[in-house]
Amino acid sequence: MADDIDKLEVAIILVNEGYASTAIGPLEVFASAGAMWNEMRGAQPEPLFRVSTASIDGRPVESAYGLRIAPDCALADLGPVDIVMVSASGPMPAEWMTRHAGLLPWLRKRYDDGTLIAGVCSGVAFLAEAGLLDGRRATTHWGVAETFRTRYPRVHWRTDLLITEDSGLFCSGGVNAASDLGLYLVERFCGHRVAVEAARALLLDMPRPSQSGYAILPLSKPHGDAQVRKAEDHLSAHFRRDVPTDELAELVGMSRRNLVRRFKAATGSRPGSYTQMLRVAAARALLEEGAASIEQVSLSVGYCDVGFFRRVFKRYSGMTPAAYRDQFGQRRRSWPLRRPNGSRRPSNPAGRPTGQG
Repeated sequence: MADDIDKLEVAIILVNEGYASTAIGPLEVFASAGAMWNEMRGAQPEPLFRVSTASIDGRPVESAYGLRIAPDCALADLGPVDIVMVSASGPMPAEWMTRHAGLLPWLRKRYDDGTLIAGVCSGVAFLAEAGLLDGRRATTHWGVAETFRTRYPRVHWRTDLLITEDSGLFCSGGVNAASDLGLYLVERFCGHRVAVEAARALLLDMPRPSQSGYAILPLSKPHGDAQVRKAEDHLSAHFRRDVPTDELAELVGMSRRNLVRRFKAATGSRPGSYTQMLRVAAARALLEEGAASIEQVSLSVGYCDVGFFRRVFKRYSGMTPAAYRDQFGQRRRSWPLRRPNGSRRPSNPAGRPTGQG
């Protein structure tokens, strides 16, 4: 068994009114890394993380659905740790932030001391409320994205991404992405092999780089226009071909002019731009899977002119398809096992590892 000095210390912060799986999932991922796979194969377990849980006052917390969880300790009693992960609370930060106010200065102090800080789903709001994400890239669940953009305008929100990393701050989108983030951190600091073995032992997929498979709709702001939603669904089902506006208008029983007006008012985009966003989202998914041919991706999502595809992709993604694949494709996701001195601890935590998400 690995010596305790080799283990990374992880603290998972429990919050009231949240989602228990965003605490329990990562706890099991970290606890299984180096251990569960070995045990299943009859080898000596070598756990690489030591995990503890804490609540603000040390009292049990109650999840959004009534599950009570008793923490190991209060924030004030938590010793030095390498990684802090904040579990998810409810979807609207204005309703519960004041009840968790004690967490904010604690997070700032820990980050200033060199601790790596992670937020899961809506729990990312605690990092944003503490000011840690100002000027930095972050993600959260696509369903609360607009609320967060309004409340935290200084954060560079990338809710197309499932996981972000910026200056020692890690964020994930969605409740089930808690385990994705746990595996991401295992891979980040212990290497690809350890992460894959943990994923296999727990029957989990390796971390997905984006929410595109989950948030391709709604691309628009939420709205209650049922006819426009019907048009959106039609575009989503047929985005690989050019859908004439007249076809949409006939489908929903409107004039062409009225459809365009209602569509723009409801979604913020015209039908043609909406189709481009759908195609770019599909292209991202292909590129994240490591597609070898940009030309084939272009054809697959409905563009015969690869030059035009590149321009549209860059307009909505901020980078070329090739650059996007290089940064977020599966073949790129591997990191050093340890520092040159052999330690499994993160390299230069005070200097913040940057830009891998």
